[in-house]
Amino acid sequence: MFARLKRTVRWLVILLVLGFVAFLGMRVWFAQTGAPLEAWHTFVPEEMSIAELDAADWAGYLAREDKLFAEVIAEVVQKLPEDERIPSNRYFAGSVVYPPSLTQNFNRSYELLPAGEPVGAVVLLHGLTDSPYSLRHVGRRYAEAGYVVVAPRLPGHGTVPAGLTAAEWEDWLAATRLAVREAAARAPGKKLEIVGFSNGGALALKYALDALGDDKLVRPDRLVLISPMIGITRFARFAGLAALPALLPAFDKAAWLGIVPEFNPFKYNSFPVNGAVQSHQLTRALQAAITREARAGRLKDLAPALTFQSVMDFTVSTRAIIDAFYSQLPSNGSELVLFDINRNTKLGPLLRATSYSALLRLLPPLPRNFRTVIVTNEDAGSDLVVERSIAAGSSEEVVRPLGLSYPPDVYSLSHVALPFPPEDGLYGSHPDPSENFGLELGAMAVRGERGALIVSLDALVRMSSNPFFPYMIERIGPTSAPAAPAGGTPAAAPPPVPEPEAPAAEPAEPAPVP
Repeated sequence: MFARLKRTVRWLVILLVLGFVAFLGMRVWFAQTGAPLEAWHTFVPEEMSIAELDAADWAGYLAREDKLFAEVIAEVVQKLPEDERIPSNRYFAGSVVYPPSLTQNFNRSYELLPAGEPVGAVVLLHGLTDSPYSLRHVGRRYAEAGYVVVAPRLPGHGTVPAGLTAAEWEDWLAATRLAVREAAARAPGKKLEIVGFSNGGALALKYALDALGDDKLVRPDRLVLISPMIGITRFARFAGLAALPALLPAFDKAAWLGIVPEFNPFKYNSFPVNGAVQSHQLTRALQAAITREARAGRLKDLAPALTFQSVMDFTVSTRAIIDAFYSQLPSNGSELVLFDINRNTKLGPLLRATSYSALLRLLPPLPRNFRTVIVTNEDAGSDLVVERSIAAGSSEEVVRPLGLSYPPDVYSLSHVALPFPPEDGLYGSHPDPSENFGLELGAMAVRGERGALIVSLDALVRMSSNPFFPYMIERIGPTSAPAAPAGGTPAAAPPPVPEPEAPAAEPAEPAPVP
């Protein structure tokens, strides 16, 4: 018996070793094939250290940011080889997607100031590979309601994808602390909120948890989490192994999970292994902090969280949001809003059977310590959507029509769609023609032969705007904004404020090369 067990273990070890060798072989093969690394994959701008971030003020952060963008122009933009000076390259000064030439360069940190005395302040934290662009619509709503808006560019973002090869999640958290200090100083004694999208949602929650045990940190009054990265796929646990061949210079491409043309002006397309590693480490630290504060009985003092999440999410774990966070909460006024799949889509026969039951598998039994809201079809044969809500501690469902509908050719929202209205100039399905962001990525009807485009079709067919954005922005508020009439269509937003000016003048750019 013992000998048989010994042989089994030996064969398992052999299989694991062979599998690991095969995995490394695939990574080496990847490093030898495909697109080469470009300057934006190899030049790493030097961001502030954690100690510098904790000692800096907002003006100091913007000054370093000016220096970073000047370095990118000098080391990347001005040194582009001839074959990379093409209209789709965001690092070509003559490109249609060159950020400094667009309506506004939303890769930069910015502030929005209300017309009069501020009633509060809010910090906006963007996602991984993202930029401050992603929460600009939310920021405008806060400014209209009288809030000071602080939207930092998190370290490693907005410049070149190589910036994420050196970034660590603790850098992002230090930048969060800096932004909260600035926001609190701009509206002393007033209400403070933090809005986080994706990886920014994890940072917002981690900061709020840290503030429970650190009197030097200003506690937020409310958290708004949009597709928060509280848990991610298990693959990320082992993502660091994928970069092992990159220890040898000949295989430096192995440090990247994807090398893709950079045509998006405000988001990286290429993705380094370190990005997955850092996001996984952040979620581990976050879940450990939630557990620690729950055991200490301090979650009752946590700011109430309003979370918006698509039931179908390929990037973050919807189940982790519920199991690792909401199920741990006492009754503190928190709320979870889930956007269901379209149960009347014409693509219904092509959906996996598990898609229809995903919602039932996610939610814990009633009653719950948090308010639960599901935005879903009025019935299986209707495009109209309703809000089905159950108050904390209750088992009674209340149904409210929203006056909105699910587009029939959309089967679900996606991780990236939630913070963008259909009118968004870059990602919207019906983009605002007054905005110039080079491309209208959300409005493309992709038809043609495979292999002709510079990007995979997955990136273009993924839902990139939210048809229920009017409902979401009305729920976000903020609290001083007008509420929707009971049982009806959300109230119209007040007249928009102008977009913010860039925090500082862009460095001089080279003339476009013909």
